[in-house]
Amino acid sequence: MNWGWSEMLWVALISICLVFIVLLLLVFIMKFFGYVFTHRQAAAAAATVAPVVTGQLHEEEIAAIMTALKLFKTEMHDSESEVLTIQSIKRAYSPWNSKIPGLTQVPDKK
Repeated sequence: MNWGWSEMLWVALISICLVFIVLLLLVFIMKFFGYVFTHRQAAAAAATVAPVVTGQLHEEEIAAIMTALKLFKTEMHDSESEVLTIQSIKRAYSPWNSKIPGLTQVPDKK
């Protein structure tokens, strides 16, 4: 086939438009699935769960948290003070950590 510039331009234009149309179609399909699943989950959750007051914990939740913390603390083998100490260490110059030899030297102009 001997295609000219006009035919190649039309093929490129049609293919780019087709890609964008398919991408937009996929976005709308994904938004539709998200809409369906969130409303299905919300309907199921509203039918089975009693309303919970925000910001308050029930006694069972507090007991579960305290039990988990107690078990976690008893599993530690070392007694740790849980204090973080950061010390600054001054290192002397060493050719092993020097960046100077890696730099390119500027040649002399003559």
